Amino acid sequence: MEVKFLSQGESGLVVELGNMIDSNVNSKVHELAKIIEREMKDSIQEVVPTYRSLMIHFNPLTASRHEVSSKIKSLLPQLENSEEVVTDHNIITIPTCYGGELGPDMDFVASHNKLSQQEVIEIHTSVAYRVYMIGFTPAFPYLGGMSPRIATPRLEKPRTKISAGSVGIAGAQTGFYTMESPGGWQLIGRTPIKAFNPEKENPFLFAAGDFLQFRAVSLKEYEQIEKAVLAGEYKADVQKKKAGDNS
Repeated sequence: MEVKFLSQGESGLVVELGNMIDSNVNSKVHELAKIIEREMKDSIQEVVPTYRSLMIHFNPLTASRHEVSSKIKSLLPQLENSEEVVTDHNIITIPTCYGGELGPDMDFVASHNKLSQQEVIEIHTSVAYRVYMIGFTPAFPYLGGMSPRIATPRLEKPRTKISAGSVGIAGAQTGFYTMESPGGWQLIGRTPIKAFNPEKENPFLFAAGDFLQFRAVSLKEYEQIEKAVLAGEYKADVQKKKAGDNS
């Protein structure tokens, strides 16, 4: 495994573990993040995982860039023990109402891929998607694993406002908008759940390294879940998976 170290500002260090979007590389990114947080908590202020790299924010008053990079290099052999690093993670179900007013681009996604709307839904809900990284807005998940059969180009002209919960496709990626924002993804549905709630002790429903499984629901069930969410009575379906648990 070829690892690159790049300087970023006065107190930043980027550790690149690969040059492509790959589940094995991303697994190692998250595993290295956990190792660094455990072994270097006195000198590291924040560790931010991305698709294939880690952004390390260190305290220049307690450690130099050379010291930080040297320590990280000494930790890398812990990643060399296996081809695939398997870590504990959650699988969170994302109930989604597809098409209609909640998914205004479903027609285009289906016709672009020469599929029916039902086929798009079946394909989109058929797998659990890895959360490679979180960004753009709080809790916005960049997901991997979508079938190329429903890949669709971004909108030529982005929308200035997209409702929170909107589920979309952009190229070979899928995800959902966790808060109202502009965006250029093709919208195929909407979920009523909240992925980001700043009022909670842990405001995020999921983290990078977790998996999201979309589940198709009717408009009636969508509205029922939405009412429960607004009343603070909805409990997300979260399955906890231990490393090595294939059940």
